[in-house]
Amino acid sequence: MNDLLVKLYELPPIAPVLASQQEQGIVIRRGIAPEKHIVLDWIEKHFGKAWVSETDVAYCNQPNTCFVATIRQRLAGFACYDTTRRGFFGPTGVDEELRGKGIGKALLLACLHDMYAQGYGYGIIGAAGPVDFYKRAVGAIEIENSSPGVYFNMLREDQDT
Repeated sequence: MNDLLVKLYELPPIAPVLASQQEQGIVIRRGIAPEKHIVLDWIEKHFGKAWVSETDVAYCNQPNTCFVATIRQRLAGFACYDTTRRGFFGPTGVDEELRGKGIGKALLLACLHDMYAQGYGYGIIGAAGPVDFYKRAVGAIEIENSSPGVYFNMLREDQDT
């Protein structure tokens, strides 16, 4: 999977997306330290240990670069940036039962708008899965010949030792 590039200075507005989430009872906000263990446990259960490692880094950044979506004080999704590399968006995930409500787009925009506020002009979505989603949501474009990119020599649990 190739990486994607996003022009952070041309992002769609976030206010209407957040308002739509609020109408559904969904809150999008920056994660806070006392809930870190809850978020990391949830990510391990739903997405695996590699994403736990990346999200742990996001919680250690100053400011914290992990955003969460909650509904009735229950975790519905998360998104991070500046984890594997500076300027990279991800990982991100939404509870399977809650997909289709715009949570993923809201979390994506929260992170990318925050990246822009922190001084980034461009964001990279590393090894992007749902490429069409990112193209529609934020005008992302593929970076040719960028696979495996920064992940070229990464250790993986499924490799023989």
